[in-house]
Amino acid sequence: MKLSMSVFDLQGLAFGIGMTSLSVVFLKSAGLVTGQTAGIALLLSYVLPLDFGPLFFVIGIPFLILAWVKRGSAFAIRTIIAVVGISLVSQFLLSIISFERLDAPMAAVLGGMCSGMGLIAIFRHNASAGGMTILGIILEQKTGFKAGWFQLSVDAVVFLAAAFVLSPGQLVYSFLGALITNLAIVWNFDVAQSNTGRPGYGRSANR
Repeated sequence: MKLSMSVFDLQGLAFGIGMTSLSVVFLKSAGLVTGQTAGIALLLSYVLPLDFGPLFFVIGIPFLILAWVKRGSAFAIRTIIAVVGISLVSQFLLSIISFERLDAPMAAVLGGMCSGMGLIAIFRHNASAGGMTILGIILEQKTGFKAGWFQLSVDAVVFLAAAFVLSPGQLVYSFLGALITNLAIVWNFDVAQSNTGRPGYGRSANR
């Protein structure tokens, strides 16, 4: 098995991992959640004596297997890099960044923007951040139904569970952040922009 990644792909994944991890810092610091497996991991980190990073990785394992089976080794390995990277980098950033003041509305906006940019970068370089994003990309490729809209639907289930843990205000601002993330993906990403849609498209279009 041969995995080939250019410097272009490596920097894209690194940027995506960094921005997505930074979004976790904003959300976690304000006691907010988001959608998908990241939201589940954040929610569980509030009720269990476990940190976000390990939870995010463990929850993503079944979806990493799905990525390997449905999308092939290249996509799966890049996704594993993204998931492990987010698990480690988010934990590191949470240990070195603190806020004297961080209002929930601003945390939601900044977290949503960073997450949107990070996920788009990861998607464009033939990878996923794990979890439902893998299903979203597969669904968009097969049916044309936007991955962002699919993720927004899944988020509704996550927020229903979060309603039993968070305050009404935290829930509203969490939804705002997730909405910003998903709209950023809907408006700024198409599956054809990654190697998942057309073989070789990402390389030729971005050089």
